[in-house]
Amino acid sequence: MDQIRFGRRTRPAPGTPDRGPVRLQPVDAIGDARAWEPVERWPPGLVAPGPVPGYGPSMKRFYADDGFEFDRLNLLGSAYRGLTDIGEVLVALDQIPDGDREAWVGTFAALGARLLQQGEASLTAGHRASARSTLLRASSYFAAASSASPGSADPSRYDTLWTSHRAAWDAAVPLFDPPVEPIAIPYEGTTMAGYFFHARSPHGRTADPAPRKTLILVNGSDGAVTDMWRFGAAAAIERGWNALTFDGPGQNAALHRQHIFFRADWEHVISPVVDWLLQRPDVDGERIAIAGISQAGYWVPRALAFEHRIAAAVADPGVVRVGDSWLTPLPDIMKQLLDQGDKADFDTFMQEGLKDEPDKLAVLRWRMAPYGTDSFYDAYQAAIAMHLDADTLAKITCPLLITSPDHEQFWPGQSNEMHRAVPGSTLLRFTEAEGADWHCEPAACGLQNERVFDWLDDAVAAVRPKP
Repeated sequence: MDQIRFGRRTRPAPGTPDRGPVRLQPVDAIGDARAWEPVERWPPGLVAPGPVPGYGPSMKRFYADDGFEFDRLNLLGSAYRGLTDIGEVLVALDQIPDGDREAWVGTFAALGARLLQQGEASLTAGHRASARSTLLRASSYFAAASSASPGSADPSRYDTLWTSHRAAWDAAVPLFDPPVEPIAIPYEGTTMAGYFFHARSPHGRTADPAPRKTLILVNGSDGAVTDMWRFGAAAAIERGWNALTFDGPGQNAALHRQHIFFRADWEHVISPVVDWLLQRPDVDGERIAIAGISQAGYWVPRALAFEHRIAAAVADPGVVRVGDSWLTPLPDIMKQLLDQGDKADFDTFMQEGLKDEPDKLAVLRWRMAPYGTDSFYDAYQAAIAMHLDADTLAKITCPLLITSPDHEQFWPGQSNEMHRAVPGSTLLRFTEAEGADWHCEPAACGLQNERVFDWLDDAVAAVRPKP
C-alpha cells in the first residue's frame, strides 16, 4: 500500500496526552446519516495521501520506514485471525534492519518455507487442524515476502513468492470447517477465481444449505487472499453469514495468471458476481451485502451507483479520488505535464528523476503493473480516472458504512467527503486512542470486525428473508 514519495512532509507536533476511555456519540448527521466519533477529538495534524515519513500510529514505532512499519502492524494484527503467530513475527522482525528489503524478503520467505514443510508433515500425519493453522501462516509470510520483492535484488520473486502464497492458501482451503469452496465466476469470456465460505449449519460444522445472508468481499489494489479471511470472511461465518471473495481485474490471480488489469467501471465486475450468487440455493438474494477495503473503497461505491441488488455496503475507507495518492507527492511541474497531456515529457522526466533511485523506480513500476502499462503517464491518468463525482455518489441507494481511521495516510479526508455526498450513509471513526488508526486499521482486526459486522447485521435485519 506504499506509494512513491517525492520530497518529505514535516511531522505534526508530538502527541497529545492520554484521554482515557473513549465514548462514542453521533455527530454531524446528514439526513438519516449517523457519524460516530469520540466525544473528545484529537487536534488536526498534517497528513498527506502517501505515508508521511516519521508519522504513523500512536503506538511506539519499531521501524522508521513507513512501509515496513505498516506491514509490521498488519502482520501483528493478522494474528487475531490465526494468519500469523506473534512470536514468529517478532523473532523475524528482529532479524530485519530498517528499510532492508532483501532481509525482509529473505526472512519471511524462509519462515514461509519452514511452515509449509511443517504443515505438510502435519497433514500427512492426520493432524488437520494443525496443518490448516500452519499453512495459513505460511501463506501470510509468503505474501509478506512477495509484496516486498519489488526493489529487492530479485524482483521476480514478486511472482514466485505470490505463487507460493497462493499454493499454501489452497492447501489450507479443504481443511476449513466447513471446507471453503474454490469457485470460478464467469466474466467477459473468462472467469474470476474466488472462494465461497459457507455459513455453518446450526447443528454442526457442515455447510448450511438454507438460504443465508451473504457478504461479497472486495480486496484492495495489492491485498493477499489471506487478507479477505481477516477483513471479513472469518467474522462472517461466525455470525451466520456466507462470504465470497474473488480476484477482480488487476488483483491476485487475475494479475499474475490471467494478465487482466484494473478498470474504473467496477459495476461491470460486481454485477457478474451478484448474478452468480443469485443462482445458489444457499444464498438469500434479498440479503447480499458487500465490503471493500483500501482501493476497493472506490470500487465498491462505484459499483453501488449502478448495481442496486445489494442490501448494504461497507467502504473501508471511503475513496473519492484514487489518483490523489499518486498526485500529491508529485512536483507541480509534473502535475502540469499531466494536465497538458504531455505524455512524452512526463515519461522522460519520471525516468530521469528516478534513475538514481532504483528502489523507488522498481516500486513505482510494481504499482503500475495492475494498470497494464509501462508508461508512467498512462498509469497516472488511469489512477486519476478512478474518481466519484457527486452525480455518481447520488445514485447509491443502499445503506453505506464508511470507515474513517485517524491518520489515514493515502486518502485523508475522503471518507468524510463521501459521507457528505451520500445521504443516509454512516461514518464510523477508528481512533488513535483505540490503537485503530492508520489505513484499514492494521493493528485492530478484532475491533474492526466487531463494529463493521454489528452495523451489517443491523443493516440487513430489516430485510425480509426469502421464504
